[in-house]
Amino acid sequence: MSEKSRESDAGDTEEPWNLADYEIGRPLVKGKFGRDYLARKAKLNTGSNDAISWLPHEVLGDILSRVPTKLAASTSVLSRKWRDVFALRDSLDFDDSASLKRNKEGKLERDVILRECFRNFVDRTLALQLQCASLITRFSLRYHVRDDSEMDHVVRWVCNVLERGVVDLHVSLAPHDEIFLPPALYTSKTLVKLSLGTKISLGKLPPDLSLPALKTLFIDAIFFEYEDLCYVLLPGCPVLEELFVRHNDFYAQPYCISSRTIHKLTVQYDSNFDIGSLTISFDAPSLVFLDYSDYALSGYPQVNLKSLVEARLDLRYHSKEIKRPNIWGLFTGISHIKTLHLSANSADVISRCVKHGLILPVFNNLVSLTFGSKNKRGWRLLPQLLKQCPMLETLTIQGLDGHISDVTMPASQVKVLLGRHTAKDLEHLKSFLWEALLKS
Repeated sequence: MSEKSRESDAGDTEEPWNLADYEIGRPLVKGKFGRDYLARKAKLNTGSNDAISWLPHEVLGDILSRVPTKLAASTSVLSRKWRDVFALRDSLDFDDSASLKRNKEGKLERDVILRECFRNFVDRTLALQLQCASLITRFSLRYHVRDDSEMDHVVRWVCNVLERGVVDLHVSLAPHDEIFLPPALYTSKTLVKLSLGTKISLGKLPPDLSLPALKTLFIDAIFFEYEDLCYVLLPGCPVLEELFVRHNDFYAQPYCISSRTIHKLTVQYDSNFDIGSLTISFDAPSLVFLDYSDYALSGYPQVNLKSLVEARLDLRYHSKEIKRPNIWGLFTGISHIKTLHLSANSADVISRCVKHGLILPVFNNLVSLTFGSKNKRGWRLLPQLLKQCPMLETLTIQGLDGHISDVTMPASQVKVLLGRHTAKDLEHLKSFLWEALLKS
């Protein structure tokens, strides 16, 4: 290159130039200091035609951790580099649903070959990551267990990830009567989030159960031995903050939930199996948020929720099992909250109970109420409920032909600003709420 060309290039940038930054082309003319050559700035060399392969292995591994494991594994056929990258993936999810097919009667049947392929895939993936000493942050397994021999695979896989310090573990097994998970699961020092299901029995929990780092626990239709949830599992989780318990069409749901540490609790029960004499107790003095869905029961003997701020209630009426539910203990125990959401089912149940003598408590701190109804019985409850809420500021009405209206009222004064409602909506309000809502 000539000196003039060098000076021209040097003037374009403040950084010193380097010959390696240029692509040298054909020779031009012979100059004063030698032959001149055509040159241009070199393009970034990624080693391929794509803009991803040149990224660092750690970045690629993080990208693969954000897509399904089966899809991420398919990149291993591209090159040895991508095989190594797949081994850096710290989140694994496996689901054997593809190995199940429906027969002519619509029942699920197992494809023997596909199930064998699935098990081999899990084994190879875990072996590859173990060979590369990769950490596993999250592990999710959905597996249909047919017999004890198949549980051997599950135990081996769970032990594998527990030994490597898994933080988030999701295990959903079905259908099998009783499942014996490895003891290491109940003494993990790294688990922060644990999800177990579905419609299985874990047997008797070990008395030395200890999960010192667990903060989130999700239980989906798990059968516990006598009060193991309340007196073994929850006490073994000293820093637990969030608990989710669901039982749909499954018997033996827990009816005592006790924890000194949880802040958020979701209970979803939808089983009417022999509930006539059942009661439920909540002993969670640190709880801030409660989402409770269940049939209204015969009693709520203990409701210790002194820190509760917000509650969502969906109580359903079971005319055959419990004709006269007793919800007094529940409402007395939450009467200090600031935000309350009542479903249409709840309004119907509360109204029935009021008819049979229930005296609603005074909600002295309630500032926000969401109320809905599906019948006249529920709407007749609202005026009575509003009288028990002297500090109410915001009322959200649901169920008026699908419309929702936000109503703002000054403290200690019942005034309603009617929002976007149809003539039929206003007629509903006039019929059931006029006297209580429009009286200054």
